[in-house]
Amino acid sequence: MRFSNSIGAVCERLFRGFYPNNSPFLLGCGGRFLPPNPPQNPEPPAAPRRHHRPAWPKFSETRPPKASEVRPGEEPVPEGPENPPPVPKPAESFTLLGNEILPGTSTRLAWSPGIQIAGLSQPTPVLVVNGANAGPTLCLTGAIHGDELNGIEIIRRTMYDLDPEKLSGRVVGVPIVNLPGFQQGSRYLPDRRDLNRHFPGSPDGSLADRIAYSLFENIIRRCNLLVDIHTGSLKRTNLPQLRADMNNPDVATLTQGFDRMAVVHSSGSSGMLRTAAVEAGITTVTMEAGESHRIQEHQIEAGVNSLTRLMERQGMISRMFVWSDPEPVY
Repeated sequence: MRFSNSIGAVCERLFRGFYPNNSPFLLGCGGRFLPPNPPQNPEPPAAPRRHHRPAWPKFSETRPPKASEVRPGEEPVPEGPENPPPVPKPAESFTLLGNEILPGTSTRLAWSPGIQIAGLSQPTPVLVVNGANAGPTLCLTGAIHGDELNGIEIIRRTMYDLDPEKLSGRVVGVPIVNLPGFQQGSRYLPDRRDLNRHFPGSPDGSLADRIAYSLFENIIRRCNLLVDIHTGSLKRTNLPQLRADMNNPDVATLTQGFDRMAVVHSSGSSGMLRTAAVEAGITTVTMEAGESHRIQEHQIEAGVNSLTRLMERQGMISRMFVWSDPEPVY
């Protein structure tokens, strides 16, 4: 019953047009500073004084540091009109699945593996945001195993929080790759094959081979970066983590962009989407978050925040933080 309720919530959001305006969950941290050890002959305590933190400058009031303010090993930022900020390069139209997506726009397309068997020709949503400025193409895939629900919501929230006018590059999201398995609440395809063992696929192979081939050729090959989102299998949960081939320099560099997420080195198995994509020259990692058959809010928040941080590190989006007015320490 828990799974059927989760499916209903996901279908309501993906297929019936209910898209609340979610924003990334910004995590914070705080701590205490312990006082130093007391001296051997302590002096009588002085009268209490009120201390205030200095007012931090707002983002608009900041300036490049002077030479005297630069730390050792750093270079001062040149000042003056001779060094203006770089002008972003305008984006171009993006063609996917036979549709043209103009710069600064977003749309929802449909992908179908094109297999004329009952229940397998249904289209699944493909969300596309083409930014106004040029940049990399990031692809997000979820529910390759049909019972893994957290990735569906992670992709949905990430995609619908993007502003095409402020995005550099493109983001393509396929929330539900294995639609037949999702509808049946099953990890596998109707022929009991694991789709994530058949990439890059074949146009003349088994059912799983053909579905994998259609996804890989029509969508995955259009990407520069790929994050494939999974959960633990039945009755097993995974803490938020990345699985990546750390022997690959590009993949290792990509993992540094995720916000405070553990990385597990794994070269991957033959037939996995991550393995096939890396062999095709696409920098790819797998994100694990939570357990199957459930939608877990804390796992989803961690996934959304990590993807937002990744896009910021890739120069695709920009987040501005402005300090509020200072408060008394005590």
